[in-house]
Amino acid sequence: MIVKKLTLKNFRNHHYLTYDFDKGINLIVGPNGVGKTNIVEAIYYLSLVRSFRTPDEPNLIQKGMEHAEVSSVVLEGDIVRKIKVNLSKDGRRVLLNNKPISKISDLAKCVNVVLFEPRDVMLFRGLPKARRNFLDINISKRSHVYLDTISRYEKVLRERNELLKQENPDKVLLETTTELLVKLSAPIVSYRQMYVKDINDILIKITRALTGVEERIQIHYNPFVPYDKDFQEKAKDAFRKGLEGDLKRKATSIGVHREDFSVSLNGRDIAMFGSQGENRLVALALKLSPYFLIEDKDKRPIVVLDDVLSELDKNHQERLIKFLRKFEQVFITATHADIEDVALYELKQKTNKEVF
Repeated sequence: MIVKKLTLKNFRNHHYLTYDFDKGINLIVGPNGVGKTNIVEAIYYLSLVRSFRTPDEPNLIQKGMEHAEVSSVVLEGDIVRKIKVNLSKDGRRVLLNNKPISKISDLAKCVNVVLFEPRDVMLFRGLPKARRNFLDINISKRSHVYLDTISRYEKVLRERNELLKQENPDKVLLETTTELLVKLSAPIVSYRQMYVKDINDILIKITRALTGVEERIQIHYNPFVPYDKDFQEKAKDAFRKGLEGDLKRKATSIGVHREDFSVSLNGRDIAMFGSQGENRLVALALKLSPYFLIEDKDKRPIVVLDDVLSELDKNHQERLIKFLRKFEQVFITATHADIEDVALYELKQKTNKEVF
């Protein structure tokens, strides 16, 4: 899967910008403030119609403008798809081959992006939500059944929490929503367990390629109830035991929405004992791992690495670039970089018409 063409209109600081991209490594360079990250943000936005930098879509529209547009031509083998997103203060409109789509899952089938950004160095030390998002986003891209299930779970969870906030919750309705949460939890936990196992099978190889060192690295998934033949009963029992506390807190305190995972490096929790450099490289390896879980090469994701080189020494930079040459298409942003045999796109100044 590759982005062949990208056009931005009134998107962030870009009044108008259009690029024809190549396979392999695409290097976007320029000083801070010229909009390098805005370009890869637009590429990521095409996959989920969601920014990795802000939840407020009006922020994506250039200041003083009413509308913005992100359009692209994406190739999947011999399949050519034209994708356009029109943004306004009132909402957005997504077109696939000039036809409107309403379900984000339809778009997720067409554009798959793997992202590493500077904040990911805190992936293992930060809040559990970021780690759950990693699982949910990547499993959803692999399985649309999972995407539908996790969406339904979140809807039922909101209903249960609304019941818990009431002065005298309807006990029958509360039990019904709890049973539905349990039912939806089973496939979610099962998918997460299988996905973590698949990642563990390749994570050591990726880390070795990036560091040149043979190390023991493993993800430890911590489900609220492990998935097995007795999952339903164990999950119901967990909710029963937590009910009194939920009524006091007026919120659901257990479930897949509170789960987490940790990562061990040579038997020690990397969040507690790993250096910042180790956290960065292992987070990068983890973010790249979904690429290798897709067997169909035409469907393998576009890789976006925002400002990944600045904190790596020369040895690790060279190892990373060598490894990235295995990928179908990669986008790297940097203030400067001396890399041979890459497609170079240089932003020289912050003006209404970018020069490259």
